[in-house]
Amino acid sequence: MNYLSPDLIRAKFSKSMSDMYQKEVPLYGDLIDLVQEVNRNTLNAHPALAQQLQATQELSRLSEERHGAIRLGTPLELQTLARVFSVMGMYPVGYYDLVPAGVPVHATAFRAIDAQALAISPFRVFTSLLRLELIEDESLRDTATHILQDRQIFSDRALLLTEKAEQQGGLSAEDASLFVEEVLETFRWHSHAPVSLEVYQALHDQHRLIADVVAFKGPHINHLTPRTLDIDLVQAGMQARGIPPKAVIEGPPPRVCPILLRQTSFKALDETVFFDGEKQGSHSARFGEIEQRGIALTSKGRALYDQLLQATRQRLNAPTNETNAEQYMQILQEEFQAFPDTWLELHQQGLAYFCYEINSDVLGTMQPQNYDIQQLDTLIQEGIISIKPIVYEDFLPVSAAGIFQSNLGDHARSEYQVCSNQVQFEQHLGKKTHDMIALYEHTAQHSLQKVFAEINSQQLTSV
Repeated sequence: MNYLSPDLIRAKFSKSMSDMYQKEVPLYGDLIDLVQEVNRNTLNAHPALAQQLQATQELSRLSEERHGAIRLGTPLELQTLARVFSVMGMYPVGYYDLVPAGVPVHATAFRAIDAQALAISPFRVFTSLLRLELIEDESLRDTATHILQDRQIFSDRALLLTEKAEQQGGLSAEDASLFVEEVLETFRWHSHAPVSLEVYQALHDQHRLIADVVAFKGPHINHLTPRTLDIDLVQAGMQARGIPPKAVIEGPPPRVCPILLRQTSFKALDETVFFDGEKQGSHSARFGEIEQRGIALTSKGRALYDQLLQATRQRLNAPTNETNAEQYMQILQEEFQAFPDTWLELHQQGLAYFCYEINSDVLGTMQPQNYDIQQLDTLIQEGIISIKPIVYEDFLPVSAAGIFQSNLGDHARSEYQVCSNQVQFEQHLGKKTHDMIALYEHTAQHSLQKVFAEINSQQLTSV
């Protein structure tokens, strides 16, 4: 059978999701236009950046790159969505605990894990699962549990097509189009809530996110995120166009060599909702987000990043908002002076992950010998091997919580007295999540072994 590649199904779904969200949230379309304008101007102004993105296969995927986020209510919903995403070649990577920041969910990110698959379609979905046990009112917790148990967020046809793909190992082009169409319905906005206004308000009073998860027919996509090459220009452009951005860009400060992930967003829309069939009120949950991606960090690099971010937050000693945004960014810049900002330093200090390539022009002038990995730094300094940053494909829990909190209002809870529970999350998921560090390590090591095999092969041929 000729089955459509999961990568192409994922690309088709990503495009359909973006088209749907632009219709539902026109401001997101304005955001796309702004990001594309900033990216064009940045590439024109920085030819070296354009060459780097071309060499790392990021340029071709830039205009298509986006991630979404959804919030689920039950383990069954999470397990079923994992099956659905598997048809698209998307697998759970990483565990994110947002509870310490006052957001009662834990999460994973579904994405492709192979470098070539990511080059075709880097679409990701940050997927949160509500921790019902954090609803303190026992009666309200029981009500929420019953509401979630009674709903079905996937259409019958979507489930049948998922099962068909599992049984036969893929979907035909025709079935894939139907699959995308049916699964898209799970992420669509529903303005009619199947609960009373009183129940909604009680859930909302516990936490606005709890109401967002429990009170609706399904886990409407709550944001989509295009990728920009200069998030500071986008932040300024949003203000100039009358799009209200959040006060502070989450993540590291601006750098010559971007690391990890920087994110900002426009604030959630206030949308009319019909409770029990009557026009009763409104709900705000959906917003637009922008991201700028940098290089993936090693465990050592992540430890330094976390240390400097924590030092920044301790010095500020207050939640970030409009009144202290400038002060926060100043402190952030000062603290991150301790983080090296050249590719060579990042590589030499083992802080970040790179792919490796041979400079074929130099290779022909080398003296024949058997090279090993211990000589890597020398070969890089001599220009025989070049290093190319591996893009960070994942998320940051503190940044994700910051984005969520900025769209949950001023009365969002600051903390819960509860421990992280990855074991529970993976039990609910029905499988273990992939270790993101191990994935980056594998990519880097595979590239390194390939380069040294090629160098020594060519050296033996020349002898």
